[in-house]
Amino acid sequence: MSAPLENIKVLDLTHMLAGPYASMLIADLGAEVVKVEPPGKGEITRGLYKDHADYSLDGVSPYHITLARNKKSLTLDLKQEKGKQLFYELIKKFDVVLDNFSSGVTERLGIDFSTLKQHNPKIITCSISGFGKGEADRPAYDQILQAYGGGMSITGEDQDHPVRAGIPIADLSSGMFSIIGILSALQKRDKDGVGDHVDISMLDCQVSLLTYMATMNTISGIDPKPIGNQHFLHVPYNSYKTADGFIIISVVHEDFWPNLLNALDLEEFKGEEYKTVQGRLADRKNIDEAISEKLKHKPSSHWLDLLAKHRVPSGPINSVRDALEDPLVKKRNMIIDLEQPSGATAKMPGNPIKLESYEENYSPAPELGEHTAEILEKYLKISPEEFDSLKSEKII
Repeated sequence: MSAPLENIKVLDLTHMLAGPYASMLIADLGAEVVKVEPPGKGEITRGLYKDHADYSLDGVSPYHITLARNKKSLTLDLKQEKGKQLFYELIKKFDVVLDNFSSGVTERLGIDFSTLKQHNPKIITCSISGFGKGEADRPAYDQILQAYGGGMSITGEDQDHPVRAGIPIADLSSGMFSIIGILSALQKRDKDGVGDHVDISMLDCQVSLLTYMATMNTISGIDPKPIGNQHFLHVPYNSYKTADGFIIISVVHEDFWPNLLNALDLEEFKGEEYKTVQGRLADRKNIDEAISEKLKHKPSSHWLDLLAKHRVPSGPINSVRDALEDPLVKKRNMIIDLEQPSGATAKMPGNPIKLESYEENYSPAPELGEHTAEILEKYLKISPEEFDSLKSEKII
């Protein structure tokens, strides 16, 4: 059974989260992803939390364990001329070069698209940066881009205390958009035989995620305000405390409103004035208080079963542990057990892209430089003697 991307070869120059997440997903789908790392300490995420007793596994970073799975590790010093020449030779055998350096770094290193296409006219390069090609060379972390892109202004309970999303959506979304860009460039190359550069701006991605909210703003001139777990149009649409936790109820269609009234026996809201969303918006506070009063007396499981029977959109507010233990999550192979080189087993999220014809396969994150000899011999026919010489010169 062939993997969907098994013929694609990727040189992965990424670090931290956005780029490594993208290359992880591509590797999960069968692409040969070679993680190019500086000799010595390797890519920076190898060191994150590795000395933290609670979060590391046998002294290995949880970032590395998760994001470097299914990849191979090649150590190569791109700042040395000989290392750069080896890289130029390698790209003749590869399809994609992926990086998430700050803007201008690839040019300074001499590994930008205009340079690389001289060595391989069919090469696809993809750069993820905070603000896009040619923009300011400045640090661009997830929280900064969440704030810059407008999303933080509508997250949280009030406008005096804007908060970021708990999941690093600026990093992760730019990683996902980069995959779409790479696959699009590969498809185009299949037609015209020419390489291309994919320019992914984390800011662009955040603005894209505003979708209809941005359009509503351009139409009305009104800036949406943070309203916690409520919705500016739908009522009820909120989180509610039960006897043992919290649940979400989301009435996003008029047909669900009478179902909710019947499920919770909310007689006081069966009048005509509540049958439209405008009427419910006018009395949102009383509706939420009445639902909260009902739900606090029994556990979440009771209410979720009852609401499901009445076809009311609802769900638990799970902790991370609860989510990872959820039967449906496990059923869809979204929690995998991956044995590490140390012999320990790490549990981590699987790949969410499911293909009927492809059986998922995972290999552990590589040790630093584990595949250097293999890659150089396979693609460049480097002899053992040449390998030893490169190693002694600290090129690899």
